Amino acid sequence: MADDFELDTDDLERRMDGAMSSLRTEFASLRTGRASASMLEPVMVDAYGSPTPINQVGTVNVPEPRMVTINVWDKGLVNKVEKAIRESGLGINPQMNGTIIMLPIPELNEERRRELTKVAASYAENARVSVRNIRRDGMDQIKKAKADGMSEDDQKFWETEVQDLTDKYIKAVDAQLETKQGEIMQV
Repeated sequence: MADDFELDTDDLERRMDGAMSSLRTEFASLRTGRASASMLEPVMVDAYGSPTPINQVGTVNVPEPRMVTINVWDKGLVNKVEKAIRESGLGINPQMNGTIIMLPIPELNEERRRELTKVAASYAENARVSVRNIRRDGMDQIKKAKADGMSEDDQKFWETEVQDLTDKYIKAVDAQLETKQGEIMQV
């Protein structure tokens, strides 16, 4: 019965890929002193009675390395978009020009860079915790199969597989964190 146990490592890997994808999205939202349309992804606008991403109420462009523009499609939403950006905590002061909102990206000072590296580190730690939780799920499946009569050799084999997968993803999280912190600290 337990001899035909097959741990779905593809499922574990897919879930760990999801944790990595989430980390990349969070890292993209961190300012590095360069303009990026992705920095506005977490900002939600109260449009038509529900929270809506900025890219669904206007066109987001990056015309210069230190400028982001948003061409809002509905004139009635311009003030709401501006308010959402001001309250987002991005530290950007929007400038209005009709239906176009310009976001000049200021230089980051040393103190702000250090704060952002700490935020990046916390995002990375959350991703590590997610990967470890997925590892625990895999180990629980192995323990259950062991209780159903799996051999000790098979148990060791599957535990090693899950641990190797976990180590691979933890290394990837650490590598991404190091790269992002390098970007943030670059003047």
